Amino acid sequence: MTTDLNTLLTALYVKIDDEIGGTRWMGRPPLLSDSELVCLAVAQALLGYHSEARWLRYARKHLCGMFPYLPQRAGYNKRLRAALPLVKRLIRELAMDSDFWTDTVWITDSTPVSCGMSRPTVQRSHLAGWAGYGYCASHSRFFWGLRLYLVCTPTGMPIMWALANPKIGEREVLAAMFDVDAELVAEREGILLISDKGFASKQFENELAERGVELLRPSLKREKERYGEPMLKKVRQLIESVNDTLKGQLDLEQHGGRTFEGVAIRVAQRVLAMAAGIWHNNQTGAPVTRSLTAYDH
Repeated sequence: MTTDLNTLLTALYVKIDDEIGGTRWMGRPPLLSDSELVCLAVAQALLGYHSEARWLRYARKHLCGMFPYLPQRAGYNKRLRAALPLVKRLIRELAMDSDFWTDTVWITDSTPVSCGMSRPTVQRSHLAGWAGYGYCASHSRFFWGLRLYLVCTPTGMPIMWALANPKIGEREVLAAMFDVDAELVAEREGILLISDKGFASKQFENELAERGVELLRPSLKREKERYGEPMLKKVRQLIESVNDTLKGQLDLEQHGGRTFEGVAIRVAQRVLAMAAGIWHNNQTGAPVTRSLTAYDH
């Protein structure tokens, strides 16, 4: 089996249509099914089209064989925002259908998702109250927007993810994520969670230990060298490379969302595209599991 975009979309369509089923519509079903809609959104993210208008023009010319009917831009945007629950569910289903679901080594980090670059944009944005000002230490810059929190396996397969105001503490957000997926954490024994110094807190580590999660992080300046710290440099590069995939290949920071629903679905769209690529590479035995090169052209 080849690992090109057509094969990925076909496998993803079968996965959604047969195992998840999408929305059950009352009356006449739409001309573009939910399965086709999600596959179309994944293709958009993989091919790097930020503008929905440009994407639909491209799809009408080059993908009409796979998608006989394509809505107008407004209809596509409305359907895509309504499909957020399906996209979130599919991310989890793809992770469960891979060899990485039972992995007990998890890596976590947060990365900025900028939603505005000027003061007038911030003042009139519909995201006011959800987005906020934050600081990105790795790039030494301030931003206005959200933070994407990602818990994934070393291969990059997303296990949990969330968007939060950058003013909320990282430990607080991660604890809330673990509360939401408490059953998922409880059914695994011996989880090793690898993080950076931003999650350093004795109380937080004790809370994780009560859940059966061991936190492995770099030591602070005032601390002695922690157990397992020498191996962290190589492992920390994994989460940085996952963030680079989301930002460099899937254009996370160029999402173009201007409302709560718009930002949420565009971020989920890119997380799903990465999960779909990893899932399909795993199914086909590709040598590099997180490589999206076969699908981006």
